[in-house]
Amino acid sequence: MPPVPTTLTVPRGSGDSAFAGAMRRWPGAAWRNPGRLRRLLLLLPLLPGLAFAQELVRGNGPEPSTLDPHRCQEVACGNILRDLYEGLVTEDGAGNVVPGAAESWTRSDDGLEWEFRLRAGLRWSNGEALDAEQFVASLRRALAPQTAAPMAALLRPIANAAEVGAGTQPPEALGVSAPDPRTVRIRLNEPVALTDRLLLPVAFPVYLPAVARFGAQHTRPGRLVGNGAYRLDAWTPQASVELARNAHFHAAGSVAIERVRFVVTEDAASELKRFQAGDLHLTETVPPRPLAALRAQFGETLRISPYLGSFWLGLNLTRPPLRDNPDLRAALVLAIDRDILTRYVTGLGEQPAWSVVPPGARDHAPPAVAAAQWSGVEREAAARERYAAAGYDAAHPLNLELRYNTSTVHRKLALAVASMWRQVLGAHVVLRNEEWKVFVQNRRARVITQVFRGGWIADVNDPLDFLETFSGAGNPLNTTGYADAAFDALLRQAAVLPAGAARRDALTAAEARLLAADAVVPIYFYTSKHLVDPRLRGFESNPLDHHASRWMSWAAAPATAETP
Repeated sequence: MPPVPTTLTVPRGSGDSAFAGAMRRWPGAAWRNPGRLRRLLLLLPLLPGLAFAQELVRGNGPEPSTLDPHRCQEVACGNILRDLYEGLVTEDGAGNVVPGAAESWTRSDDGLEWEFRLRAGLRWSNGEALDAEQFVASLRRALAPQTAAPMAALLRPIANAAEVGAGTQPPEALGVSAPDPRTVRIRLNEPVALTDRLLLPVAFPVYLPAVARFGAQHTRPGRLVGNGAYRLDAWTPQASVELARNAHFHAAGSVAIERVRFVVTEDAASELKRFQAGDLHLTETVPPRPLAALRAQFGETLRISPYLGSFWLGLNLTRPPLRDNPDLRAALVLAIDRDILTRYVTGLGEQPAWSVVPPGARDHAPPAVAAAQWSGVEREAAARERYAAAGYDAAHPLNLELRYNTSTVHRKLALAVASMWRQVLGAHVVLRNEEWKVFVQNRRARVITQVFRGGWIADVNDPLDFLETFSGAGNPLNTTGYADAAFDALLRQAAVLPAGAARRDALTAAEARLLAADAVVPIYFYTSKHLVDPRLRGFESNPLDHHASRWMSWAAAPATAETP
């Protein structure tokens, strides 16, 4: 066997005198003393100079579908991309818009022209210079039809974005330019809160030489080049994505945590066990348990706060049995007891939902839904009436599939919903559980799906962000296939109106049309819920539940008494 080392190098910058002192007290042959070695190992969780303090391990839900910012459309990839990239603007720990790659910006009086002044000396993670022209080229790529960016609609206020996206104008026609290497100019068709939209991954710069050389494989370790606080170090499919601090980041000196590991945690119960075992420092969610019990068990470690997100079940309106059968869709909506689901199945402060846009969304007035005021008995009676009108009864029951992605919460909720539809209507419901990427593909294709797990987490604080999900027949986010020209017209109207009563009325009318068509089954409005290691600093609750790792750090280790 190799010789036992007689010295141990303390990691640079650890600042841990307790560890250094321990090394001096255990020189040479002391390493061969098993008792002393075990006592030393017990100190490791408290030593910020070692791997524990230099690495943050985060639960992240399902496997990210991509690490291409322009193709990301879900929370799992967004969490990682906010560490790997930085847009012209960014968010601080509390969710406020702050300077990112741009140190400052100005807006014209009419709100149609913005100029962003880049920081001096910006670099990619490979050390190459990053200038304004590369931001311009990246925005052109994000809107190009070949990219098929699912979130491109949120950049449509940029001049000529719709035409570029449709392929009727070249990417060079997009209203973005670089008058000089440190200035990005963006022209809009209508005034919007542009900085909110520039926070999205679809607006991040992408290193185009890697895209040209490697194509879709430019997101792999060793090939992905970003400009954020961290760089991609490893990606083990269905296991973890590992990041290391980016030495070329403009604020690298303020990034306290050296490594971040995002762990695939599709099962919330398993994620909880890993947190309790010390394998995770921050969970993506918390399994459904009584809130009082969780608070009693975890105390301040449990963080629950309001969150701009909605959970619904989508209905495939492009195929039987839900196509052209509004009575059946209404029966499915009415037969669900949301109070039971949020009290006993989710149980973490979620609010029962009868609409799509959550409370707290800016400039929002929810439409009135009559059934929300009925008693449970009245709703069940109405559900059975509509079920019969749809042509179903005990002799000819509905056979339906409910599809969801792997998750403890989703499984429990799907079981509860299937039970309600069976008890109230007599429907036969088959549950289909799929891994995230397969589920997303099937949901988007609208071929084998009937009822499926849906929902939306706000990208920006705007009701339009939720409602645009259902617009347009060619919209890749419109997984229900809902098509209503009047609905689309109301959204276009709201998009160009300033904040105020007229815009609010247009959005309310659009949401009312969507709900009247029963294209979705609203279930609840989210809360954000995490377990956070008490030694972790810088984790702040915010409405969009964005928590970039660069703002976090580890508390200093407590003083340790000398061990004889």
